[in-house]
This record gives sequence, structure tokens and C-alpha cells, in this order.
Amino acid sequence: DWVDFTEDPLKNLAIVIFPAGVLAYAGAAYTARIMRSAMLEVLHSDHVRTARAKGLRERVVIFRHVFRSALIPVLTVVGLQLGTILGGAIVAEQIFAIPGMGLFALERVIARDYPAVLMVTMIFAAMFMIVTLLVDVLYTYVDPRIRY
Repeated sequence: DWVDFTEDPLKNLAIVIFPAGVLAYAGAAYTARIMRSAMLEVLHSDHVRTARAKGLRERVVIFRHVFRSALIPVLTVVGLQLGTILGGAIVAEQIFAIPGMGLFALERVIARDYPAVLMVTMIFAAMFMIVTLLVDVLYTYVDPRIRY
């Protein structure tokens, strides 16, 4: 039974856990595979060898040098997965009977309400552009060599 978020936030949290888990599960394996590949590639780079030669602890080398350098391809993948998540949200809202943008868009497509479909498409496109911008901004924090 769906209630407004301001009425009972804990009940809404319990309702949203399963759909969020389903949406996150789809991309988690791919993201983990990219992260593993990037970590293995960075582990053999010169700056990691230099950090180890300085006498830094292995934990410091991994988190400060390797993990940070490996985040660049992962950020790209996570940013691009937003399109998949938005498409999956339509299916998840239908399966879990959650009223949201995806269910609204599906109903409007069936009813041939083109202005509403255009509005939902524009909102999804704006969300995708904002996430892409955030990923680009995060690049500058992860890798200081990147300047805009």
C-alpha cells in the first residue's frame, strides 16, 4: 500500500528496498568486473611501484593510489548505466506497483498522450545530462591531471 513520503518515511523505505535492489543488481556485476580490471591494470603501473618503493603501507598504496586511479573507468560505466536504470525503473515500477515516472510514462504511451510522453522523455534526458555532468566533475576530483 503506497503512502506519501512525508506521512511515513520508514514504510516508503521498506517499499523501495526491493525495486532499488533489483535495479542495482543488474549493473553491479558489470561495475565490479570493470573495477577489477582497472585495479589489476593500475597495480602494475609505475606510480604504484614508486609508492611502494617509498615505503608506504600496502593499504595506503591500494586506497590512495590504485583505487583512485581505477575509479576513472568505473565512473564512466556508472554514468552510462543510468540509461539502463531509467529503462529498468519502468519495468520495476510495473512489477512492484509503485506509482512513479516510469509507470506514468507507460500509461501515457498507451493512452497516446504525446505531450506527457514528451515531458517524461525530456525529464529523463535532463536527468541523464545532469548525471553526465556530475561524472565529468567527479573526474577532476578523482584525477587531478584532468582540467576543464
